[in-house]
Amino acid sequence: MERPSSSEIARASEILDRVRSALSNAIVGKEWELEIALATMVAGGHILVEGVPGVAKTTLAKALAGVFGLTFSRIQFTPDTLPSDIIGTHVFVGNGFIFKRGPIFSNVVLADEINRGNPRTQSAFLEAMQERQVTVWGETFELPKPFIVLATMNPLELEGVYPLPEAQLDRFMSIIQLGYPEREEEIIIVERGDELEDLEVQTVATSSDLEYLQDLSKRVHVERPVLGYIVDIVRRTRSVEGVELGASPRAGIHLLKLSRSIAVLRGRDYVIPDDVKEASRVTLPHRIRVSPLYKGKGLTGRDVVEHVLQTIKAP
Repeated sequence: MERPSSSEIARASEILDRVRSALSNAIVGKEWELEIALATMVAGGHILVEGVPGVAKTTLAKALAGVFGLTFSRIQFTPDTLPSDIIGTHVFVGNGFIFKRGPIFSNVVLADEINRGNPRTQSAFLEAMQERQVTVWGETFELPKPFIVLATMNPLELEGVYPLPEAQLDRFMSIIQLGYPEREEEIIIVERGDELEDLEVQTVATSSDLEYLQDLSKRVHVERPVLGYIVDIVRRTRSVEGVELGASPRAGIHLLKLSRSIAVLRGRDYVIPDDVKEASRVTLPHRIRVSPLYKGKGLTGRDVVEHVLQTIKAP
């Protein structure tokens, strides 16, 4: 595949500058988190967002859709949400049944508090997230392009929630933690409260621009030693003491894709080890299952990733 030219990278940078400016007007602070979310969109991946209520998780999803002029839908998960509430169902009209599409048929789908949905409902997302299609009554329906799921979870909830299975976690390219803002940022948020709640995100790019960025990202050059570095990181997560389940080969694919898109956001046509390190910190933690004994001692997936990055020498 032909490597991106300097003019193509320059065009990508111009699009991204416009998008960053529009996003910063909608969300106060969170520059790094916005950058990772944007990189995940460019990589064509899905995003898992952790954070307590009121830290702009919903605003982030709306903003990402709005800047590119994409269709947006929100699904509020509850224990009694059914798969048909997400995918849609057949209804009888006139002389026969027609398929009434559900909210999943949007470019950006916000799955709010996804861990409140029961396992049967959560599984409705598996085919959609992996194959960009849904099957109902043996009939397959293609989802719109681009198709991005942004799911939110409240990490403090313990009651009335269903932990996401590993198969579903593995389909999220990145995980982002949205914490409380800094003091000066919170002053701005409180001061602009009504304005931020009613803010309409300016559309500064098109879905074609996003597709351009995604196609460009696929052509970013990766040297063989850097590719080996990615594989070594993924494989090492499986042998760290205290880890029951390490990162899968799909994690390596996602790590490569996100590293490429980060390079595009940094204005380069090639991946460097620092891109891989940055991508590893959001691509791998949610895919690592720590044994209960070590989890009780405070070991987390993020700790495992940091340990791996410190022990493997970058090329």
